Amino acid sequence: MNDMPDLVVPKIDLENNANTSVEPKTGDSILLPNTPDQTLVSNDPAPEPTNAPPANKNFLTLRAPLKNWAKILIGFGIFIVVLVVAIAVPGFFAYQKALALAAESKKLSEVTKSKDINQVKAGIDKEKKALNDFKSSFALLGWTKIIPYFGGYTSDVDHAVNAASAGLDASQIAIQSLEPYLDTLGFFSSGGSSQKDGTKTTQERIDFIVQAIPALLPKMDELSAKAKIVKTEIDQINPDRYPTKFKNFQVKANIKNAQFLVDEATTFITNGKPVLEAAPYLLGIDSPRTYMVIFQNDKELRPTGGFMTGYAIMKVDKAKFQPVASNDMYNLDAQYTPSIPAPDPIVKYIRGPYVLSQKLRLRDMNWSPDFAQSMNTFTTAASEAGVNKIDGVIGVDTQLLVNLLDVIGPLGVPGYGNFSTQIDPQCNCAQVIHELEAYADIEGPIVWDPNTGKIVYSPPNADNRKRIIGPLMNSILANAMGQPKEKLPALFTAGFKSLMEKHVLFYLLDDKTEKAVSDFGLGGVINQNYSGDYLHINDANLGGRKSNLYATEEVMQDINVAADGSVTKTVTITYKNPQTQDGWLNSVLPDWVRVYVPKGSTLIAAEGLEAKQDPYDDLGHTVFAGYFQLRPEGVSKVTLKYKLPFKVSRDYKMLIQKQPGTDGPLYTINLGRHTEEFYLKSDKEVSIGL
Repeated sequence: MNDMPDLVVPKIDLENNANTSVEPKTGDSILLPNTPDQTLVSNDPAPEPTNAPPANKNFLTLRAPLKNWAKILIGFGIFIVVLVVAIAVPGFFAYQKALALAAESKKLSEVTKSKDINQVKAGIDKEKKALNDFKSSFALLGWTKIIPYFGGYTSDVDHAVNAASAGLDASQIAIQSLEPYLDTLGFFSSGGSSQKDGTKTTQERIDFIVQAIPALLPKMDELSAKAKIVKTEIDQINPDRYPTKFKNFQVKANIKNAQFLVDEATTFITNGKPVLEAAPYLLGIDSPRTYMVIFQNDKELRPTGGFMTGYAIMKVDKAKFQPVASNDMYNLDAQYTPSIPAPDPIVKYIRGPYVLSQKLRLRDMNWSPDFAQSMNTFTTAASEAGVNKIDGVIGVDTQLLVNLLDVIGPLGVPGYGNFSTQIDPQCNCAQVIHELEAYADIEGPIVWDPNTGKIVYSPPNADNRKRIIGPLMNSILANAMGQPKEKLPALFTAGFKSLMEKHVLFYLLDDKTEKAVSDFGLGGVINQNYSGDYLHINDANLGGRKSNLYATEEVMQDINVAADGSVTKTVTITYKNPQTQDGWLNSVLPDWVRVYVPKGSTLIAAEGLEAKQDPYDDLGHTVFAGYFQLRPEGVSKVTLKYKLPFKVSRDYKMLIQKQPGTDGPLYTINLGRHTEEFYLKSDKEVSIGL
């Protein structure tokens, strides 16, 4: 007998969602409800009742996910530990190799200064070994390139290593090529016999180098290939990824400077071969050459570097220079009958002889900012005044003389006195500059009648006042060529600096030679084919005074790139003259400024100009031009706002070309969060990632 009461289980009404009580049929399970289409039968005895409390349903629901989260966290922790170990261990070894590499780099720098070629070669070998050791250890971190943010730094290290490797290869190629001639450049071989060459003069060494050029040319292609690898690798490093400063070290600025120097060196090496090929022509190896050397007074700034105040005729035969004659440009002008219409600014602001005749004088023919174009006009006209059978023109300014005298030291010029670079308190400038300006304006300038254009006053000896140029240059050249071995590297540095900073310009009548020097950056040519943004600021002093001795220039570029890639620029040029007026060197500076920008640019606004010229096209660019005056102890600002004729996308590139005769004006570029400053010592290309 079963005394247990019949269990009543709820019956779920699926349609009415109501519970009813029914009696179970025989064999029905008391644990599972019947379904409409089947009956589950269980013969198992009913479970014994228990007094245990029912399980916590919430706890049972959460326990499984908690276990899963625990597994995930443990797995993630293990992953982090593995990741840290995978980075820290090889990173530690790479760091040790990096320290060793830095030590070898420091040693190489020191032995290079010693000029011992054997130690330099050994130092390069050790540096390459240390670099390869670091590269091998750092390779274990190569996989980190896939990690966001961190991977960018890994890639940068790779690029830097590849650049350094190619650079060391280039150094070995250069040493191998130049080793027979390195003692001529001031190097020596420890334990060798090269010291016997120590008595050779600069001239003898130059002769030796010229003879060696044919042996150097085949190696230029190898050097160029390595230099291009260095440039390609170093350009892929993004300076904006790095902080501006770390402790006392300028990080971002040094990376950018390294990229700039590499770009300059690559251009120098790549374009150097044509110049080497042209060297025999330039130095009169195959046949004597005759050059007209024009002195451009950069203290009275004109478009190609300065007012053309004097000239000399110089011959070069087998690398030996010999002055033939020198004279005042005014004397040459007296033998020339003007026939070319003068530009309006010259007629309007110089006045003087242009009151009588509005035809261009020889001394003002360097009006085009392109030195080749100006000299083409000048040499054609000068031939009518008797300057014939020249092979080219070499333009020099006062800074070349200062750079050379800094190395040579004080020297005397027979009949003209002594010259040096010591500061003369009378002008707060180098003594050689003060003397040159004094000779240029003995007891005052030449004065023209504004109505007739005739000279109404000229200082004593006015016709001979600028003949000093020839004797001074002759003395400097003779002294430089006789310098001992120890001063040769400094002389080369002074000459190279003068060339790169556009204090020396060349114009050759031979087309092939002209192209070689222009491509190398020695022709003062305006680039007409640049595909990005472009800027060239060109000033002309139209007052006859030497105020550019004291005037400074700062250029601010504020660049706005819109969402659609269109570019609007605001260029602000600030001119300052901190010196007091002296009535001789420093006076009011009447300046005609021309700003060359990409062709098709649209001028939006122009401020700070007393007179404006409508925009026009010249030398493949659009030009904004106008007139203003800068007074002693004064400041003048010229502001131009304009829109570029094209849009940019990924990178913003700009070429800035320096005006010859200027001394590194300060440039500032602002584009979004990007800001950089530099002194424009030579032409410079800027690239900014957007």
